[in-house]
Amino acid sequence: MRAILAALLFLSITATAQNTTTDSIKPKENKPEKKWFESISVRGYMQLRYNRLLETNNDLGCEQCDKSWGGNGGFFIRRMRIIFFGQLSKQVYFYVQPDFASAASTDKQHFAQLRDAYIDVGLDSKNEFRFRIGQSKVPYGFENMQSSQNRLPLDRADATNSGVANERDLGIFFYWAPSHIRTLYSELVRSGLKGSGDYGVIGVGAYNGQTANQYDLNNDNHVAARISYPVKIKNQIIEGSVQAYNGKFILPKSNLSSGVKYKSDLSYTDQRAAVSFVLYPKPFGVLAEYNMGKGPEYNSVTDSIETKDLTGGFITLCYMTRIKSHVITPFVRMQYYSGGKKHERDARSYSVNDSELGIEWQASKNFELTAMYTISNRRYEDHLLPSNKQDGSLLRLQAQLNF
Repeated sequence: MRAILAALLFLSITATAQNTTTDSIKPKENKPEKKWFESISVRGYMQLRYNRLLETNNDLGCEQCDKSWGGNGGFFIRRMRIIFFGQLSKQVYFYVQPDFASAASTDKQHFAQLRDAYIDVGLDSKNEFRFRIGQSKVPYGFENMQSSQNRLPLDRADATNSGVANERDLGIFFYWAPSHIRTLYSELVRSGLKGSGDYGVIGVGAYNGQTANQYDLNNDNHVAARISYPVKIKNQIIEGSVQAYNGKFILPKSNLSSGVKYKSDLSYTDQRAAVSFVLYPKPFGVLAEYNMGKGPEYNSVTDSIETKDLTGGFITLCYMTRIKSHVITPFVRMQYYSGGKKHERDARSYSVNDSELGIEWQASKNFELTAMYTISNRRYEDHLLPSNKQDGSLLRLQAQLNF
């Protein structure tokens, strides 16, 4: 009996050793390396508008807001964006966004124009420290950072958006945020809470200063810096920000009327500072921003473009409610701005007092409808219209496709 047990034990040990040896020499399967194009994703959105309902003044418009405001404005494609993005490697990310609804001139629409084209280069294993190189948003203001796909009012407020037309420029920015804050930034957008996206807790950098898709016209870069931090307090999330930029803006000669007076070198001080406060809508939300600074502005008394003070801000209140798969968000915004718009003809002088009452209905993740009633009082003057004050109201509609 002992001999039989000993023989079985010997056979078992021998078989185990053979299996182990066989497994150890069996070649390991190598997984094929992921190709770069397998890391690319595509998404986008489209916005179609109509602004003529209940319109009381055909001469009331907003060039920087929506060119279909006012007389002869009909159905209008405001944006048609397709975004290509991807994490090509652990520390290299890219993002390219063209817009296929840009205006090539005052009477030609729907041309493709580059909005974003940048790469993010991480400096550590978690990409908490990174450089953004290329054409991207200048870190100034919360609403400027917020995608138009997520914003409640149909247009950005004049006060902060007048600082950087189209919110973008060509340059290099350094961003830092700990990984848990980067996760929170992503969640605030993904969950539908109208987040601004990930522009770091700290952002600082240099850029041309002439806005996106424009040549630099001097040898001095603009510099910008922003500090922003979201905080969870029980069920609520609040975020406060401070930001500023400084530089010299060169007035493009193509934007000057014949006969208007201006500095011989066309160079004007361009500097601002702003504060922002956000209470994310859970369910009540608040977004408030205020900025002040100096910039070029047309003076109708002297018929010249001068460096003048500017000031203004806005507050948006909203209430987000969910009914099954539908998200309904009524909102109201009040805004004020007094100053110039350096991107417009003769650095057009503005005084804006607007109130807007609206509602956004997200029927699904792919389709939204927004209705907004605007009551506007605007003075905007340049060499061709040195005395121009318009007021009125209108109902504006927007359908948005998300994909």
